[in-house]
Amino acid sequence: MMADSKKYNPNLSDNLIVNLTFQFSLDIVKFSELLESKRKFAIANQLIRSGTSIGANVRESQNAESKADFVHKMKVAAKEADETEYWLLIASHSENYPNCDDLLTKILSIKKVVSKIIGTSKGGSDQ
Repeated sequence: MMADSKKYNPNLSDNLIVNLTFQFSLDIVKFSELLESKRKFAIANQLIRSGTSIGANVRESQNAESKADFVHKMKVAAKEADETEYWLLIASHSENYPNCDDLLTKILSIKKVVSKIIGTSKGGSDQ
């Protein structure tokens, strides 16, 4: 059982972006379920796809075969984060949608971390 979602994988528990995106995925699932309960299916479906894909791509990047492969997977995660931000902004500016300001704050943080990781990885640093 996962009583504490922040400890879902002891091998990666100290990896900030893996943890951030995993928790964000859980938050997106919860928000999408709320949207579905309010019959907002189109946005819910878009968010569940793009919002959980971020963490899946970040997780996949941890097993990259090369630095180029790692950067590519992180770039895919960045694109999914951009798309997720778009759908959250649509929800945020639409009438009769639940508040998603917390998710917007979280996605901006994730985008900053992913961008920094890509920049650092492309810059020739081995970190």
